[in-house]
Amino acid sequence: MIEDSTTLTIKKNFKRPSKSQVNAFKNFQTGNVVDAMNGRGSLSGNIKPLNAKYSSFVGVALTSYCGPSDNLASIAAIGIAKKGDVVIAATDAFSGSAVMGDLMLGIAKNRGVKAFVTDGFVRDIKGINNLALPCFCSGVIPNSPARNGPGTVGVSVVCGGITINSGDIILGDQDGVVVVPLEIIDTVLEKLKFVVKLEKEMEKKVNNGLKSISIIEEIYKNGSIKEID
Repeated sequence: MIEDSTTLTIKKNFKRPSKSQVNAFKNFQTGNVVDAMNGRGSLSGNIKPLNAKYSSFVGVALTSYCGPSDNLASIAAIGIAKKGDVVIAATDAFSGSAVMGDLMLGIAKNRGVKAFVTDGFVRDIKGINNLALPCFCSGVIPNSPARNGPGTVGVSVVCGGITINSGDIILGDQDGVVVVPLEIIDTVLEKLKFVVKLEKEMEKKVNNGLKSISIIEEIYKNGSIKEID
């Protein structure tokens, strides 16, 4: 038997990255950041920007967990959000109703929220586009949710297959959303220097007419390819 839950469980105080740490990610693509984390860190590929024009952002995660067809926790998260936060609404990928619409996202923008990210659905495309606020979701549906709870704010959630903690750095662009855990921010920033250096070197080679792929050539050389007719 499951005990009755409190309506909301909220954790307001958590460690945050410095402004300089957050700002250091502004000029990087999500793909660069993933490469600096050994090819991982992106939310599920079905979570995409509602409008590619408004997709680039970097901010600090403020998590919320909403039950099926309920958005009380994400509303509470918006209510305590600080300037520069990215509100995360984990819904267990519920698709029967929207977890957020344009009016609440308007309040989020007024509070200085950088973006809204959910593994669920949203509604009010026209209004959200008018806000020019990055909004990432799994889909769109007109159905509205309840506001009953239970839910959580500020504690660890799983969204798009990735564990997110409040205080992690979140960045997004047209490719998707990436999570940089708070405890490895400086390590990732250091690796990014090398990643970008290699990227620029390879880009220059491609632009100069590169036609061969070294990794395939090496496989040919060591005899690991079998050609058949």
